[in-house]
Amino acid sequence: MSKKQWLPRLSRALSRAYSSSSASSSSPSSTSFPLKHVTKSNFESALAELRAHVRAADFVAIDLEMTGVISAPWRESFEFDRFDVRYLKVKDSVEKFAVVQFGVCPFRWDSQRQSFIAHPHNFFVFPREELLSSGPSPEFLCQTSSLDFLAKYQFDFNTCIREGISYLSRGEEDEALRRLTLHCKRLSDLSKESEDGEGTTLLNITDVLFSKRMKDKLSEWRSGLLHSTRNATSQCHDMSKGSKQQFQTVFFKMRPAVSLNGFTSHQLNLIRMVCFCFMLEGSPRNISKILYSFVPVVKTLVQEQLVVYTDTESDKALLLTEVKNESHRDAEKKIKAAIGFRHVIDLLSSEKKLIVGHNCFLDIAHVYSKFLGPLPCTAEEFASSLNKHFPYIVDTKILLNSSDDLTRVVAPSVKVEVEMDDTRSTDWNSGAKHEAGFDAFMTGCIFAQACHHLGVNFNQHSPSPLNLALNENLQKHINRLYLSWFNWNIIDLITGKQVDAVVSNSSLSKRFSKIVFENVVLIWRFPSKLKAREIKECLCKVFGPTSVASVFRVDESAVLVHFSKPEFVSDFLLLKETLDGSNDVISAVHPLSGILERGKTCAANYEAYKEICRSPVSMALLADSADDVFGLGRRRKTAVLVGEGESWNEGRTSVGEEVYKSSSSCSSRDVVEVEEMRATHM
Repeated sequence: MSKKQWLPRLSRALSRAYSSSSASSSSPSSTSFPLKHVTKSNFESALAELRAHVRAADFVAIDLEMTGVISAPWRESFEFDRFDVRYLKVKDSVEKFAVVQFGVCPFRWDSQRQSFIAHPHNFFVFPREELLSSGPSPEFLCQTSSLDFLAKYQFDFNTCIREGISYLSRGEEDEALRRLTLHCKRLSDLSKESEDGEGTTLLNITDVLFSKRMKDKLSEWRSGLLHSTRNATSQCHDMSKGSKQQFQTVFFKMRPAVSLNGFTSHQLNLIRMVCFCFMLEGSPRNISKILYSFVPVVKTLVQEQLVVYTDTESDKALLLTEVKNESHRDAEKKIKAAIGFRHVIDLLSSEKKLIVGHNCFLDIAHVYSKFLGPLPCTAEEFASSLNKHFPYIVDTKILLNSSDDLTRVVAPSVKVEVEMDDTRSTDWNSGAKHEAGFDAFMTGCIFAQACHHLGVNFNQHSPSPLNLALNENLQKHINRLYLSWFNWNIIDLITGKQVDAVVSNSSLSKRFSKIVFENVVLIWRFPSKLKAREIKECLCKVFGPTSVASVFRVDESAVLVHFSKPEFVSDFLLLKETLDGSNDVISAVHPLSGILERGKTCAANYEAYKEICRSPVSMALLADSADDVFGLGRRRKTAVLVGEGESWNEGRTSVGEEVYKSSSSCSSRDVVEVEEMRATHM
């Protein structure tokens, strides 16, 4: 992945070092990296092998390849993004892009060989819809730069789409089981429905004619059955030539039946009524010979209607019980098969192994969203829920940045052998870079070297599992991840809180100065020709030379202004409100007039920026997205009310409602009026 720029440099260095150290090895040389590719055709056998490898593993490294990372340029991770905003940007990425490849590589320490044995697996995954439902097919975005990157490294898109392993999240599985329960309940009520002749009424002459026609057909079919005539079946086959409706004789569970295809739900109810009438018309002597049952046959949770002839009431009850039980079993099998790749995630979760990734918060968030359920609204909720499924996660980027010595590690100190299909190799110099399985393997190798340099004794607990998650030398690094693909905010997955980053490089520490987000204002729709420096100069002319700490350009349509004091935020918003409502000469020559452009410019505090990031709207420019989120339109004066710490959705007023708030209900410092928005800015 493009976000992992560390990997090419580090993998090349390690590959060269490993190749030279293994030149004298007795292992047979390999012309390509021994990576096990897994598609839907060999998934079951590969999963069985992987179970054994994971259960014996000391840690499992993972890596994902996606169809994209950011849905709009302004959704990139910026230095001015607060902890909660970074999470919202990751959440947006995860919800919009797909995972197309998943690398899983279990590592096991072999004390006799004094090396780790690795089993790299490369799974192609694709969000194919395996269970028919009334909802839309899955959709996802593709970022051209990401697809170009994958193509550059020979990613097989055809294999991914045609042979990729589908999956159901736990939430989707629960929904499928809920539908199955409802279906079984309908089957339980089937006998009652068939005896209820009051459920359907004849609405018009068409219904009368249709019912008579069906009665004649069923009567003819029944007579043929009772008199053992052979031509009854063929007559039923040929009754609807030229029509989509089919009335076809079949056998269902050793009983004669009629398959009804192409009929509407109302027509099926009329046919049910006809069957009910047949039972009423039968005399006590032969009524047992003319009982009928409507039987829904499950095909991927979609029903095919049958009219089945049964000899007795007890035979009818037996038939319905058989259908119910078989339908339940078949549907459960289909749901289990549709779970697909999530079986791998369930395996990793149930075994509670140490999961190793590199800069992997985005990867872990994808795992949660795709295979567990929708991402929670906050990072704290996410961490709390994630920890129940994956209690031990380590990020090699955290390890590498914790020590200058680790960043200089090139020569491997720990031997790693690759094993696939009972074949071992130490020659992996020609590996397929940026395939998820290979990247997962490289991540695990980096972790092994880092453990060695941190003083982890692999032989201490051998031959039992090493239990690295509880090793005292790793404790301060476990369950700490960089919250985004850039910058240095770290989330503690135990508490869900932000923790201080351990940055060994002093220049990096100086780069990330303290930002007071209460002092930040978002400005958008200013004249596009203005540079960040010019905006700062305009503001400093009004509020003083030290009033603005910095101005960050989000994109060509928006900036984030960091004032030196919180009172400057309220003063600026109040002054903007005053100038926007004035048409006198003073407002025209005011130093801020170059920014405000006669009321066309919008501004709000940092909470408004958070709400824009929270929304699913991802237009190319932040200004367009902001206008959509806040309902700003042409020739409409809008009050944007954003209170510190409160949700925009709780306090916002829709575009069709009154949007002005009286001065008694809110402070003017929280209000920014925007008027006469140009049509081109909608």
